[in-house]
Amino acid sequence: MKEETFLKPVASEDDKLLGRTLPYNILAEQMLLGTVLVDNEMIMKVGDFLEAEHFFDPVHKKIYETIKTFSEKGIIANPITLKNYFDKEEGLKDRGGAQYLADLASLSATIINVHDYGRTIYDLALRRQLIHIGEEITNDAFEKEQGLSAHEQIDVAEEKLYHIADGYLAHNQGFVPLTKPLTAAIGKAQQAFKNKGKVSGIATEFTDLDELLGGFQDSDLIIIAGRPSMGKTAIALNLAFNCCNTMLKNFENKKDKDQNEKPKSVGFFSLEMSSEQLASRLISSSSGINTSKLRTGHVDEEEFGYLVKASKELQELPIFIDDTPALSISALRTRARRLKRKHNLGMLFVDYLQLLRASNINNKDQNRVQEISEITQGLKAIAKELHIPVIAGSQLS
Repeated sequence: MKEETFLKPVASEDDKLLGRTLPYNILAEQMLLGTVLVDNEMIMKVGDFLEAEHFFDPVHKKIYETIKTFSEKGIIANPITLKNYFDKEEGLKDRGGAQYLADLASLSATIINVHDYGRTIYDLALRRQLIHIGEEITNDAFEKEQGLSAHEQIDVAEEKLYHIADGYLAHNQGFVPLTKPLTAAIGKAQQAFKNKGKVSGIATEFTDLDELLGGFQDSDLIIIAGRPSMGKTAIALNLAFNCCNTMLKNFENKKDKDQNEKPKSVGFFSLEMSSEQLASRLISSSSGINTSKLRTGHVDEEEFGYLVKASKELQELPIFIDDTPALSISALRTRARRLKRKHNLGMLFVDYLQLLRASNINNKDQNRVQEISEITQGLKAIAKELHIPVIAGSQLS
């Protein structure tokens, strides 16, 4: 077999896009496969992040998938044991049949670090995914019959990018030594010991609730459930106000804070009420003046003074309200990340769960139970990713 034939991949339909060649490295794929064929133990160095789908060459995808299957079953995978398995494989016949496996194995002597080659293949696969998503975004934007608004197309695009990023984080997380989470756990216990209320999380100023939960803990998803008009929004607003106050006081009392460090903020997604309605409720709660008086204007001069004072105090609090209706979970995730980056988001409220939309808006076969399940999982993922407590209201029938 000629060397130039051995190193050249089979032409693919996706080989070229917009007049440019898709990024790939056939030699890296061949050298990695050759090393794994000679020493199956090497697959343990790449198997936690490298999948068959990451290979560009369809034949290499099949070979890697088969090697991995053999390895998981405890069967040795080498050119001899795989020969019968690939005798009828059409794609391999074009490369010279089973002899191609032997040629791959002969490359193993030239490879230094199989992990580096695996990372190269994985990185190029991510680049190809980004290119395809970019092409889909372009085609969808040109397609008039798509039936989606520009904002909905942005949500779809964000969701596709999130899946790539989520997969990357999942592959790169791996194990951490016990010392790291132990240090964090001891730090929280020490903080609770120092606090008067023995609260290790964010204090809500509701004594019984803090005693029960120890404050709201990072990465927790907490559901406030109740029937319609039972006060879910009211309790969520009070919690947001109290927790924001607590975090601001903690920041002001912090001695070792950085010069550019910002106090933790609170994000409030209100899918039912407008931001003005929420602001009215907050002013009413802070000033002790009934909301009906605010709506009708039946306040005297003294009460109006209380309103002004309460308004000034509220303006000092880093609370951010988003009242966009029918928000998708992917759009909510994007906005939460942005708030975390710009304003050091420390806590997130969602009012309420059932008014969110699932990200997969094109799946007509998805029932409401599956949709709510996806939304709940998405909120929990946000809590873990941003390392903040997420509190969501939920309406019960």
